[in-house]
Amino acid sequence: MVQSSTSAGEPLWAGVDVGTQSLRVAVVDADGGLAGQGSAKLSSRRAPGRIHEQDPASWWRALGAAARAALDGLAAERLRGVALCSTSGTVLLTDGHGAALTPALMYDDARAEAEERRAAEAGGALWAALGLPMQRSWALPKVLWLLGQADAATRQAAERGGVRLAHSADYLAGRLVGAPVATDFSHALKTGYDLSAHRWPTEVLDRLGLPLSMLPDVVRPGSRLGAVSARAAGETGFPAGTPVLAGMTDGCAAQVAAGALSPGDWNSVLGTTLVLKGVTTERLSDPGGAVYSHRHPDGGWLPGGASNVGAGSIPPEFRDDPAAFDAAAEAFEPAGAVAYPLVSRGERFPFVRPDAQGFLLGRPRSRADRYAALLQGVAFVERLCYAYVETLGAKVDGRVMVTGGGSRSAYWTQLRADVLGRPLHRPAQAEPAFGMAVLAAAGNGSLSVAARRMVRLAGVVEPRPAAAERFAEPYAKFLGELVLLGYIDERLARCAA
Repeated sequence: MVQSSTSAGEPLWAGVDVGTQSLRVAVVDADGGLAGQGSAKLSSRRAPGRIHEQDPASWWRALGAAARAALDGLAAERLRGVALCSTSGTVLLTDGHGAALTPALMYDDARAEAEERRAAEAGGALWAALGLPMQRSWALPKVLWLLGQADAATRQAAERGGVRLAHSADYLAGRLVGAPVATDFSHALKTGYDLSAHRWPTEVLDRLGLPLSMLPDVVRPGSRLGAVSARAAGETGFPAGTPVLAGMTDGCAAQVAAGALSPGDWNSVLGTTLVLKGVTTERLSDPGGAVYSHRHPDGGWLPGGASNVGAGSIPPEFRDDPAAFDAAAEAFEPAGAVAYPLVSRGERFPFVRPDAQGFLLGRPRSRADRYAALLQGVAFVERLCYAYVETLGAKVDGRVMVTGGGSRSAYWTQLRADVLGRPLHRPAQAEPAFGMAVLAAAGNGSLSVAARRMVRLAGVVEPRPAAAERFAEPYAKFLGELVLLGYIDERLARCAA
């Protein structure tokens, strides 16, 4: 579907985002104009035990449909490159030619409980040094689980180099090229790759019995992996010979799309959960394990964390007419109650507490008052998150970009600006597929320079005068209750006040 007209012969770049519910393709011109886009639905198999799988072959079919829709009406020969992102931690096994041998275990599949313990024990010192608290939903435990479930012939093939691990983006890039490809150091993070030494931790993987021959080479995002084959061109519409470039995870891709790539810049993604991703010159060390860092392709680091609060904290009863509730909430600043709106037990950021529970201090006077308390509670968590990363040594004095479905609410965005006390910038295109098109345009050059040229702002929301004073007392109550519960300490509460 064509979105904007571009000059005949002007170069174009494509970005692919392999999501959970859909696969999306964006085609972008040199100035960041969206020339075309397409999408195709994906489906999952979920089962008890937090099992979540997808069929890799369905990704390929979806890529073909989405790519053809995005290129419709465009001169495909203008395409200069394509890069792919996918969900962090999604992994599968392929044969030596790149054909899938297993379903893909998705980013939130958590069946690898025993393998998580093994991986944590085998590399405990290294994971602590790298700031990578091993989790069962990460790729490394899941690869161990897949290998453990394989038959004897597959395990023997793995020892001989006939079986490879692949992340979602790797699998599709290999299908485009016609052969297995290297992975990028963004996707490799949750498979245990050492981003400081730029190497696989072979001593740890040996102890785990993971054949080193299964591991792909690891390259910088933007590196050329190969070119679209004639066969893939016929199935996708991408012209044969188009460079295929290494991508990044979807969270990093969204950060690229937002243009938050300079030290001190941050991107607040308010989706089902609240995710913060920023830029630092040095890797943050977080003893609490709430923050871990990707590598910046231009140098430096991309730290981030994900809270369990977010737009998913808003109950279904308020989703029928959110605009009406937004308008009603303006009468309750501050709300009559103070909320920490965790939907279920457990928190990941700005503190790690599997036993954490939400709370509501006070009694809302109406449904609108309760709704206002929930919106304000998410904003309080966001402010605390920024305070937490600042205590770790991060600068937070750059631009704050806001993306995600929750950021489409003009009122909630204004409220967040008021609580944070700083301007919030809204990028015109915030989709990960757009970020991958920017990366494809950058190639091995500076990603930051490409983003400055291509990322456009849709607007800036300034905090309202004196708004911070209205929320000072409830925010102090919020912090005080977290201290009483033992979720945060007095030092963080003072820094966050």
